[in-house]
Amino acid sequence: MGKLEKEKSIDDVKTFVTMVAEKQGWGLHPDEGFLEIIIDGLAVNCNRYGYYACPCRDHSGLRENDKDLICPCDYCVPDQKDYGHCYCGLYLTREFAAAGTMPSSIPERRPED
Repeated sequence: MGKLEKEKSIDDVKTFVTMVAEKQGWGLHPDEGFLEIIIDGLAVNCNRYGYYACPCRDHSGLRENDKDLICPCDYCVPDQKDYGHCYCGLYLTREFAAAGTMPSSIPERRPED
């Protein structure tokens, strides 16, 4: 388990996901309630494990095993290319966001063990 010097607040996580989206040119999920659920899950996982483990997937809690699931995960860009948004629906391509479409369920890209 990772040790954080200071627990991440919801505001810390909002800042993180907003900065990632801005840097990458992505949008965020348009439903504020759903966005809050994802942000809360990231905060819980970060405070529990010491890294932003994707709240929408099963993970081990061990950084080395979960490195492909650290937000934004390794599957984010391929999912965006194929579906316009990542598995969680947290990050959207500009085009998808501009269309005003809500993210929907997409297939899991992560290989099973």
